[in-house]
Amino acid sequence: MEDQWTYHAVSAAILGHSFLRSLPEVDAERIGLTGVSWGGYTTCIVAGVDQRFRFAAPVYGCGFLGLNSAWLETFATMGKEKAEKWLRMWDPSVYLPGATMPFVWVTGTNDFAYPMDALQPSYRLPKAERTLAVRVRMEHAHGPAGEAPPEILAMAEHLFRGKPGLARITKQGVRCGRSSVEFESDVPIVSAEFNWTCDTGNWMTRNWETAPATLDVKAGKASAKVPAGATGHYINLIDDRGCVVSSEHVAVEKKGK
Repeated sequence: MEDQWTYHAVSAAILGHSFLRSLPEVDAERIGLTGVSWGGYTTCIVAGVDQRFRFAAPVYGCGFLGLNSAWLETFATMGKEKAEKWLRMWDPSVYLPGATMPFVWVTGTNDFAYPMDALQPSYRLPKAERTLAVRVRMEHAHGPAGEAPPEILAMAEHLFRGKPGLARITKQGVRCGRSSVEFESDVPIVSAEFNWTCDTGNWMTRNWETAPATLDVKAGKASAKVPAGATGHYINLIDDRGCVVSSEHVAVEKKGK
């Protein structure tokens, strides 16, 4: 185990956190955790074993890599025994149930490494508040794409400086062919969008469509008709800062599948 890079990456993050907390100029109660790609993967593990962080923001990263991820061929090459051993030791799904801090999960619909069918069971594991920010075809990259999503700063400003937080989806569902969400927000929600795919197969390569959703700000509701043949869909709320808050995606099995 000690020869695996994940062991040292997680250890370094925890030691770095302890060092930051020891500095007199650092408020130990105002430290968050985020990482991009493999850093998002590492964020998920660190958050599960070091509960001192005030919040965690994995960008792209998640667990259930044996279910679907960019590494399925690698696992196959390793052989069943070694792959299962690696997943038992290093898949974030093993550690996420131990996380207790708020999460904001940032990703895109077509992420090539950490797809939506692996993301969903991951974000359901921590017993803590969670916010999703899922953009259609969000680029997987460092730089502005992965390092500057406004939702992360908004979460930090809310927890550390008392500024308005992200919108909160309090209820979602599908009834009579319409997808809907109910929400609360301390900042104006300026638009809502309905995102859907009619494709089947790997989530990484599905084509997504977007259309405006019906938004009733006063009632705190947004809704849209689910197109015939949709195999997956969700709603995004966008506030006046450009922050996105997403409902959980709904996967629909096509008849006969």
